[in-house]
Amino acid sequence: MVRPLRIEIAGALYHVTLRGGGREDIYLDTTVAHRQRQGVVLQHLAGGFHRNDSAGVDEGVCAHVVCRMGGQDWYKIAEPDFPYTKNYMKQPVLEREISADDAVLWQDGELYLLDQRVLPHEECFVHCSRGVDAAKAITDMVVRGAPAIGVTAAYAVVLVARSAWRQAQGGWKTAMQDELEQLAGARPTAVNLGWALRRMQGLIAGLDQGNPEPLLLREAKRIHAEDIRANHVLGDLGASLIEAKTSVITHCNAGALATGGYGTALGVIRSAWAAGKIERVFADETRPWLQGSRLTAWELQRDGIPVSLLADGAAAARLAAGGIDWVIVGSDRIAANGDVANKIGTYGLALVARAHGVRVMVAAPSSTIDMACPSGGDIPIETRDGAELLGCAGNPVAAAGVDAWNPVFDVTPANLLDAIVTEKGIILSPDAKKLDQHMS
Repeated sequence: MVRPLRIEIAGALYHVTLRGGGREDIYLDTTVAHRQRQGVVLQHLAGGFHRNDSAGVDEGVCAHVVCRMGGQDWYKIAEPDFPYTKNYMKQPVLEREISADDAVLWQDGELYLLDQRVLPHEECFVHCSRGVDAAKAITDMVVRGAPAIGVTAAYAVVLVARSAWRQAQGGWKTAMQDELEQLAGARPTAVNLGWALRRMQGLIAGLDQGNPEPLLLREAKRIHAEDIRANHVLGDLGASLIEAKTSVITHCNAGALATGGYGTALGVIRSAWAAGKIERVFADETRPWLQGSRLTAWELQRDGIPVSLLADGAAAARLAAGGIDWVIVGSDRIAANGDVANKIGTYGLALVARAHGVRVMVAAPSSTIDMACPSGGDIPIETRDGAELLGCAGNPVAAAGVDAWNPVFDVTPANLLDAIVTEKGIILSPDAKKLDQHMS
């Protein structure tokens, strides 16, 4: 369970997140400029810190702190001496300008996920030291987007194996099962989650009873690198379909934040922008999580690509106004017949695009194509808590007692699509036969 606290440190106000599970990891985010490299003063919170067995320290001590200073510097603060107030030297953990390509990071043997729930106003990482932490991060949408979820799941298997090896040694395979099942159920629609787990489990099946972590980590890193390469390739392929400089509409976020890096739909847009083919991107705000407003606009702005936000219901009017040749979206699962599951609202956008003669492109890695799923009607559609619709940013909007229907995805039939683009190539006017040839 994540508990947000507020604590005064050296006169500056910080947001603190404590994560349980043996070792408490604290994320410190400055809200007052505080960039002294010499150290900071930590003040004791009674009962707020717990034992770190790996460091061999006593109850009431925190020996692992990750913080962001000045918006980009991350530090590990070690060897505190609570309950006494003291200055501590900071050792750099991550010194980098945070970008959308950092959605999933494996650093110093640990998994860090860029918390997409708080972007763009806060840029912070959630540290996952166990597989269950990663599963909860997937469910809670710390990380989202099918490819990014798949990469996260691969690294999570490494964490599960590490824990199982420490607990059971030669019996590590059996000890992993409960956490692997929890991972598999974290998000039902994103096909890359199951794809990554099956790939990692296939490797596990061939391993002996020795420590599995090195080989599993190598495979997880390979999955991550493959996704980045695939996105660059499909980005260039998708951009080749854009014949002349134009504006485009995108829905939700299918950028670097939703992948291992570079992005799918935004990968196409990035490549097309580099080729001088993009005038402006119109991004649907994408209720109820506002991925377009919070994430897509943030990514594009950072890349210097002109972006304008649209209310979800404004897309039809914007298409009617002209100047847009393509709708470009990603996908969480593509059925064998070419039907596409993507963020709720994609189906409606494809319908109004067809009505206005605007072409629709779906950009996704081939791992998103589920040849075992015959059609869109067979794709499991996640439905989330209606409270997500009844309020905004934690504030109630609807009248008390009002009900809500909150499916996270919808299915766009293949006959509304002009192209599906993967790293394997371009499928024009997709259907079952063409997808079968594409995947063979």
